[in-house]
Amino acid sequence: QVQLVQSGGGLVQPGGSLRLSCAASGSSFFRLFPASWYRQAPGKQRELVAQITGGGTTNYVDSVKGRFTISRDNAKNTVYLQMNSLKPEDTAVYYCYAFIGSSSYWGQGTQVTVSS
Repeated sequence: QVQLVQSGGGLVQPGGSLRLSCAASGSSFFRLFPASWYRQAPGKQRELVAQITGGGTTNYVDSVKGRFTISRDNAKNTVYLQMNSLKPEDTAVYYCYAFIGSSSYWGQGTQVTVSS
């Protein structure tokens, strides 16, 4: 019954910004569990980009530190990924993820393309 619904992808020029959203439905415990953003570029493995714990602690892959910010709004049951200073190498399909209870949940994925 849990669903993660993403929004906010698109095409942006290098140096631009984009914000991704991941809204959870069907779980009253979403706020208690870590949530993550992954990305997968063509021909590459899916990589963990950012994670936020239920307590608000964050972690990032080195390549996005200082540029990306993960946050959550528990009142809206939503996790965000603010992406600034975007680079062409950030181009990928981005997925939100959560492990709630004993199950894994993935968002549907959204394309982020950084190109001039």
